[in-house]
Amino acid sequence: MDPQGSSWLATGRQALATGRWSEARQAFAKALDVDPTPEAHAGSGEAAWWLGDTLGAIDHLQRSYAGYIRLRDPLSACHCALELFSMCFNSLGRRVVARGWLQRAARLVDKHGLDELRGWVTLMAAGNPEDADEAERAAHEAIAIAEEVGDADLELCARSQLGACMVQRGLIEEGTALLDESMAAALAGEGRQLKTVVVTSCNTLIACGRVAEFARAMEWVRAAQGFTERYGCPHVSTVCRTQHAQLLFHTGDWAGAEEHFTAALHIGREAEPAVSGEALAGLAELRLAQGRQEEAAELVRGLDAHASAARVQAALLIAGGQPLAAMELLSARLRQLDRGFEDPVRPLAAGAAGCLERAGLLALQGEAAVEAGRVADAAASADALERLGRDTGFLQVVADGAVARAGALLAAGAGGEAVEPLELALAHYRQLSMPLGVARCQLLLARARTGASPEAAVAGARAALAAFEELGAGRHADLAAALLRELGVKAARRGPRGTGLLTRRERQVLELLEAGLSNRAIAGRLHLSLKTVEHHVSSVLSKLDLRSRAEAAAYAVRHLHPDGSVDDPLDA
Repeated sequence: MDPQGSSWLATGRQALATGRWSEARQAFAKALDVDPTPEAHAGSGEAAWWLGDTLGAIDHLQRSYAGYIRLRDPLSACHCALELFSMCFNSLGRRVVARGWLQRAARLVDKHGLDELRGWVTLMAAGNPEDADEAERAAHEAIAIAEEVGDADLELCARSQLGACMVQRGLIEEGTALLDESMAAALAGEGRQLKTVVVTSCNTLIACGRVAEFARAMEWVRAAQGFTERYGCPHVSTVCRTQHAQLLFHTGDWAGAEEHFTAALHIGREAEPAVSGEALAGLAELRLAQGRQEEAAELVRGLDAHASAARVQAALLIAGGQPLAAMELLSARLRQLDRGFEDPVRPLAAGAAGCLERAGLLALQGEAAVEAGRVADAAASADALERLGRDTGFLQVVADGAVARAGALLAAGAGGEAVEPLELALAHYRQLSMPLGVARCQLLLARARTGASPEAAVAGARAALAAFEELGAGRHADLAAALLRELGVKAARRGPRGTGLLTRRERQVLELLEAGLSNRAIAGRLHLSLKTVEHHVSSVLSKLDLRSRAEAAAYAVRHLHPDGSVDDPLDA
């Protein structure tokens, strides 16, 4: 090889070893200019992968694979095939293509006696199983091979995969023990490969996130901070980055959640719809919680066929005043689960993770029934959720069931009876480190106590409003402020100053309030449902600290400008 090319290869290898990904990519690019060797392509592919350029990584690794085959180097070619399997499966969701690369790697191992890679082929099969039993069998086999050949990286990755499989089956204590063990050893550097931290970290996040072990997952995210600062985020695949974003959303770091949802969409920009759809649906759920309903709707437009979007689409229907349509959508998805419909990306989505999906659908079904005035249906959803909580023992499902029961009781006019289940849910959400759930319970408790204890109701609503504002949960903050106004308490929403205080739609509603139109007339003018207009009017009153439509009309006369902007109420 040309000496200059060899020098650039050495520079690239050194940069890879120390996590200087951009430098590595530049060095390998210069090596490729001199001589496009398989090694230079392999190095470029690894650097591109760490930098989030999945398509670039795959292109280089395919070239590297072909080059090693021509050079009759089956060991290096097999390494490339295994990397290609992982990228196609986890970042792009291309399961058919991924299976092809895994099969090719297995054939190379068998044909050339590559025993040092047999355990890795087995481990990859454990992450791409047809059923849970096969997944666990493959993970056990990989562990046995790792111990026999003394491969610490393989052992840690395989134990982590086994832990994820066990958690997926509902064996939470046993599975998380293996995940914890693997994470501790990987972060301590027991393995020699940086990707061992990636594999164990992603297994931990995905497994814990899908059974609501949020506090455990966040503790490991914090423990991995040193690795992240030195090498970058270990959640390199689309699936793992999406789960990281979901974890941050549930635990209250919404700015971080947005960052990781966006990164997941960037990494998986050419991913299969089932993969990218999960990230889009997650970002839409965040937008909806922030009160940015139109943006949420745009994000899930065209995702009707994807299970990951069903819940946020139903929530949008409820927010838009169409609870019966939401109930139909949720019932259809629940029937799919009953028929054993599985996640096309994660074939083990049934079991423990499937229980959480079912719980989320049932919880929304109860909310939709309350909005539609169908109290009996709301109670039936609560019954189903409570049974699911008893069967699984998952605290989130138990909490969701208690909230659904309270919602049905409130709808039936039995607010006093709703206090006990809400207090139970509040305790569980706190234990799970789920601040949005905590604040929603506080708001419902305030509503339940309005008759018997108005002072406690005001205190609870204020606490909920403060929590929603802290999170940036605009839609829920509007509801808390509205309840405080019902209780005779002025409750201005905090928000950005000036024209950003009201959304474009809210400014349109304010303009029509100034003109004296009724809610029904506004609905007709803007082609919205009456329920949606009522929500916008409530939001306008809340954000501008106004008590009535008449005050809103008067405010508009003084502060609404011809260009649609609105003066800041703090300056008014």
